[in-house]
Amino acid sequence: MRSVVLIPARFSSSRYPGKPLVKLLGKSMIVWVAELSEKAVGRENVYVATEDERIANVVKEAGFQTVMTSSDALTGTDRLAEAATHIDADIFINVQGDEPLVDPKDILKIRDAKINDISSIINGFSWLSENEDPHSVNIPKVIMNEKNELVYMSRAALPGYKDPKNAPVKYKKQVSIYAFTKEDLSAFREFGRKSELEKSEDIEILRFLELDKKVKMIETKPGSLAVDIPGDVSKVENALRNNPQ
Repeated sequence: MRSVVLIPARFSSSRYPGKPLVKLLGKSMIVWVAELSEKAVGRENVYVATEDERIANVVKEAGFQTVMTSSDALTGTDRLAEAATHIDADIFINVQGDEPLVDPKDILKIRDAKINDISSIINGFSWLSENEDPHSVNIPKVIMNEKNELVYMSRAALPGYKDPKNAPVKYKKQVSIYAFTKEDLSAFREFGRKSELEKSEDIEILRFLELDKKVKMIETKPGSLAVDIPGDVSKVENALRNNPQ
């Protein structure tokens, strides 16, 4: 089975335009992510899916492959689904272009989980650290059952509680590594719109719940940091200095 990493990268982000090209310690963020993905699956199996020639040019200059997609993709997963139609592979691993601290071992862990449970969507999660605020809307919190299947994901601090003594000691957060088959991606795109919950939370994995797809959550290493807003850049640069891959 051929596994590839597909990295969606959109220039016109509403919260942070041009985010994939932001410099982290002098290197574009999208290149950081591509190089870490290369360590997991090999350079020949890494693709960046983008609608923007500026991103494509930076990626190609760094020696990686690109797939040009339309500018009207609803989400990164829709962009992935479009790009996947041009790639001959069995498993498509989505690594977000704003996760420059992704661990290659976690990419392989997600891939292996998909191989072992091909009918499920695979997504990563980790525990929030003491320095992360569960009330931050920039952090999707994960609710799953005791079989590690996704029940819901929210930007609110979930799970809730009635009695303070039952308040969660720690919260789980989404880690943006996913694994799909081409059929999974096709079904997602053919839905044709954002689902109501997906639109409300702005969390695209929720669309799979409307498709009655089981989403299996796989624990990854703690300490992942995404660049969501300009204020995250200095935190991520400090982490890159202290945790070289």
